[in-house]
Parts: sequence; C-alpha cells; structure tokens
Amino acid sequence: MSPCTVEVSRKSEFTAYAEKEGYKPGSLFVGTKMSGGGAAGLAGNILVGGIIGVGVDAATGATLDHYPNPALITLVAVGSTSESTNIPKPAPAKPSKGAPVS
Repeated sequence: MSPCTVEVSRKSEFTAYAEKEGYKPGSLFVGTKMSGGGAAGLAGNILVGGIIGVGVDAATGATLDHYPNPALITLVAVGSTSESTNIPKPAPAKPSKGAPVS
C-alpha cells in the first residue's frame, strides 16, 4: 500500500522494500545521522544537564534523525528500460592512513 508510515526507533537503520505485481521490485536503505536540533540539544546537555543528559540522549537516540526522510521508492513497470529505486546500505568507511608516528 502506498503511501505508508512506519514507526522505527531513531537509532535503527533499515532497508525498506517495495514490490507490486507487474513492476520491478525496489529497495532503499534508510540510515541515521545527527539531527540539527540534536547537536544543539547535545550542547545544551553538556552546559546544563551534564554527562547524565548526554548519556540519556545517546541511549534513546534523541539526537538522531533518519535519512532520507521522507523515504521514497519508485517502482517501474516490468519491461521498462529503467530500474526501480535500489539504494543499498553504503559500505563502511575505510579508516584513513595517517603519517606514521615516530
């Protein structure tokens, strides 16, 4: 059914899948990132609430938002030369190599 709403913990990353008869299936990875308000709230906790407030926000995911938001998967008809949305989970970032420490 489209559109739909799914409630997910702010800390959870997930892949959404969509399919419909006569259409190519699609998928979309939905990740998390620090929200704009989350950074301000984190700074406020450091100044006013101390380490306990920072810990509570980190544990509950209160400083995070999902992206992309809204998440949109576009399906295309079978036989079309186009492809449905298919955005996989990104590969983990490789640690950068710095200069050796003497």
